[in-house]
Amino acid sequence: MNDSAMGPLLWRLSTLLSGVALLIVGVGLLFSVLGLRAGLADFSSITLGLVTSAYFAGFVLGTYLCPVIIGRVGHIRAFAAMASLASTMPILHALWIDPWFWGLLRLITGVCMVGLYIVIESWLNALAPNALRGRLFAVYMAVNFVALAVGQWLILVGDRLGFVPFAMVSVMFSFALLPITMTPVAEPEPVQAPRLSLRDLYDASPMGMAAAMASGLITGAFYGMAALFAQGVGFTDAQVASFVAAAILGGAFFQWPVGHYSDSHDRRLVLLWVCVFGTAVCVMGYMLATISPDSLIPLAVLFGGLIFAIYGLCVAHVNDVIDSTRLVEFSGGLLLIHGIGAAIGPTLAGAVMDGVGSNSLMLYFAVVMASLAVYSAKRLKAAKPIPTEEKSSFVVMGAGSQAVLQMDPRSLADDASAPSDAPQAPDVPR
Repeated sequence: MNDSAMGPLLWRLSTLLSGVALLIVGVGLLFSVLGLRAGLADFSSITLGLVTSAYFAGFVLGTYLCPVIIGRVGHIRAFAAMASLASTMPILHALWIDPWFWGLLRLITGVCMVGLYIVIESWLNALAPNALRGRLFAVYMAVNFVALAVGQWLILVGDRLGFVPFAMVSVMFSFALLPITMTPVAEPEPVQAPRLSLRDLYDASPMGMAAAMASGLITGAFYGMAALFAQGVGFTDAQVASFVAAAILGGAFFQWPVGHYSDSHDRRLVLLWVCVFGTAVCVMGYMLATISPDSLIPLAVLFGGLIFAIYGLCVAHVNDVIDSTRLVEFSGGLLLIHGIGAAIGPTLAGAVMDGVGSNSLMLYFAVVMASLAVYSAKRLKAAKPIPTEEKSSFVVMGAGSQAVLQMDPRSLADDASAPSDAPQAPDVPR
């Protein structure tokens, strides 16, 4: 198919993509609302971290639980049940401000959200022809990043001290169902829960596994704690929204040049320098939080570009070194490791913030990135770089469900061209 077919496809899928956008706007808004509201309710940083960790723990749990539910009742019924449950969660947050209650709600929300993502991404796979699924993947990733950024600005609507922001999240979730359920789509194939042994993943690529964990530790803490950090440095609501949105949009824009530069260079070396620069930016952010807080907003663009590039580089590196027919399997393992890191990260960051101060969130990021830089330097000595002609192209990545991996254009190309006796992963882990 040529480019002229992409326009009609996007028009056909516009209702589904608009529903996804509304859903993710609500997700982004709820992260910031909870951070700000927890600060006003005098939650400690580690308490907020635990509440946020519960969401990502629910996300990991959902990767195993939701495929079973979908397999038993079908995509449509599972979607309706999880969407109905998810839309009630924000309202319940407003009715009782208690960390244990909020933690339970966030756990349930995490399970529901990964279930919704699985169904939506399965529908996208079912509707898109193979020749265009790679470009649809890029559009879907763009929708994710932009919607997350837009969600931050909705904290300015209404009174963040009251019921309005939670009601807005519930409304967003409910409105998202309308275009999604109006999209005509056949029942897609069931999605399987990840079955990859983490030992297999480590044997294939210790570097990829470490980078996925570090990415989760950073992004989980960012989504859960960034609003509280921004509030702690004295930002107004508009500045909080600008800071978080700038980091997310920086992550969307910088992935492409960084990733495509890595196509012609050793990705481990690129990852090393991303972490080195990221560490320097985070240390600078820690200092600016005290002497010039307003400078944090433009710095957030660079900060976001560096932290969000890690996961895409990680997936691309693993794809370079494994048997190409197992890309979806190994990418699912990386997604799981990333989710585990995201479940741990907010609690670790909260503990650091409680012990050193809210500004120290940037020091937490710096330590994680510096640790990954040191490990990257170690892995550079363990094996030779992959020749450029044997590498696949970088693809902008975000952490969704295992269903979206089917749209990764690298897996499509490999499925079409890889012989049945394709070589196994190299003897030297990378």
